[in-house]
Amino acid sequence: MAVTQQLARISAAQLEACQQSVDELERLCSFEMAPQPDHLDLDWAPEPLLWVCALTCADDALAVLRRALSGDGEVNSDYRDHPGAVWGQPVTFLSPVGVAAVALALRETDSVMVAALSSHSAEASAVTVEMLPGVEEPQAYLTRHFAALLAFYTEAARRGLAVVLWWD
Repeated sequence: MAVTQQLARISAAQLEACQQSVDELERLCSFEMAPQPDHLDLDWAPEPLLWVCALTCADDALAVLRRALSGDGEVNSDYRDHPGAVWGQPVTFLSPVGVAAVALALRETDSVMVAALSSHSAEASAVTVEMLPGVEEPQAYLTRHFAALLAFYTEAARRGLAVVLWWD
């Protein structure tokens, strides 16, 4: 079973419930708390996105992308020991305020990221091919996943929702 990064849009009240209860967080990480349209599977794109951005973007764009993929804090540290957790990885979150800031910053760096992802830099191409073995068009794959990430955060900000991130 492949381990991929998952994101979910939830209300501030649901986030608070997850912060207070491992069982509630398990419901979220088991895809039972939020409807399917409020989930995003980033597959294996996060690390290659970060690498390409690190190679070709300014530090501020990298910081925004890192925050979008890492969150601002851990939802509930007790979940690391839960049988549903992946290798003790923390489940992280961005509050609705953090989501709004990330959505705005991602929109501001959108053209920079698209240019970086369509760059034909030998180093960036080598990284994407190495990190995404078996993906036929790694640049298109990453561009598609970045667009999905941007749309996901934009919708979460529009609706005043928090975002929770985990590996599954």
